[in-house]
Amino acid sequence: MKQRRVFRGRLRWGKPEQDRQSTQLQLLEAAGQEFAEKGFDRTTAKEICERAGTNTAAVNYYFGGIEGLQAAVLEEARNRLFSVDAISAAVAGKKDAKTKLEAALTVVVRALTGPLSSSWVLRVLGREMVAPSLSMADMKDKVILPRARLLQQFIGELMKLPEDHPAVARGCISVMAPICMLIVADRRHLTRALPAFALKPDEAPALVRHMLQYALAGLEAVAREARKEA
Repeated sequence: MKQRRVFRGRLRWGKPEQDRQSTQLQLLEAAGQEFAEKGFDRTTAKEICERAGTNTAAVNYYFGGIEGLQAAVLEEARNRLFSVDAISAAVAGKKDAKTKLEAALTVVVRALTGPLSSSWVLRVLGREMVAPSLSMADMKDKVILPRARLLQQFIGELMKLPEDHPAVARGCISVMAPICMLIVADRRHLTRALPAFALKPDEAPALVRHMLQYALAGLEAVAREARKEA
């Protein structure tokens, strides 16, 4: 009888690593959907666990609480949309800044026009961009600022200006603005207001070309003016 209790205990608590990862993924997906629909402040750990089909203590067990789960959801959303590995692989071997920009835009635009666009990812990121939570604020030094510095280096190379030049900072905003708009905007209203603007996977190459041409022309013009003033 004693051996049987020990065996049953192992079945209950000794979950294989694969099961643990599966449960964590279920919680991430359920939390992403809940946060996208209601926002973080109006979502409870109990609702997330019910949606994930897990024990009500699972959020605390795997993420240390709902705040830790929210931070994990935000990181997961950023990685799915702005995958550092995918972008790094895309720009690898590219010799000049223009082709690197095109490669990076291709990765992001494909994500914005693909299946990801109808998932919770864009809605969660959109909410955070409009009304940043404490989790977003806590991750600025860890995630956002390092990526911003990389963007400054990249735009500075394109404009042939020092990274700390004010025109480079404005150039970063100009390049990121259309991407941010596609994350935040209500796509139903956007396509109703601009029927000719398509956000389907087969339109991704045309959108990449437009964003690239628009960005390059603007950056070149601004850089030329900045050099005249120097």
